Amino acid sequence: MSITDSGYRCALGTFTVRPLDPLRDAELLHSWVTDPKAAFWMMRDARLQDVERAYMRIAADEHHHAHLGLHEGRPAFLMEAYDPAHRELAGLYEPEPGDVGMHFLVAPTDTPVHGFTRSVITAVLAHLFRDPAVRRVVVEPDVSNKAVHALNEAVGFVPVREIDKPEKKALLSFCTREQFAAATGVGI
Repeated sequence: MSITDSGYRCALGTFTVRPLDPLRDAELLHSWVTDPKAAFWMMRDARLQDVERAYMRIAADEHHHAHLGLHEGRPAFLMEAYDPAHRELAGLYEPEPGDVGMHFLVAPTDTPVHGFTRSVITAVLAHLFRDPAVRRVVVEPDVSNKAVHALNEAVGFVPVREIDKPEKKALLSFCTREQFAAATGVGI
């Protein structure tokens, strides 16, 4: 496992990210977010235009950014980063300097590869921690999403408490650069 200028490299290959193009990528994203496996993304009933609009809003937002994740150059995951002092978690916890909120979604597949999702979240965190200003990554998955809680803990997240968001009850969790390195062996 290593971090290079071009991305994160592990036994499963190279993972990179590029800025999301809301119009060009909307059809692909629509197929991902409406898939039954993406139930926790809460867009199952979205129309293509809904996805375009949602990501156009993100593209215009100085506090929220979306990236398309690539595996060996092919689209494989969606990553969002946001300022928790201004989006998603504003007023729900006391943000610290260097906090960044994160969401990720792995593209649905009929042929899962063992360890792929863990490689994706590792690549996402490696990308975020490449920014020296980022001290801690904050996540707020649905409390009932036990699979993502286990995955988060495997890469260094520590659950703090449950919080009530307008759309869900969430498990607030944090991961520092040091916790990430200790859990994954990936140094930034």
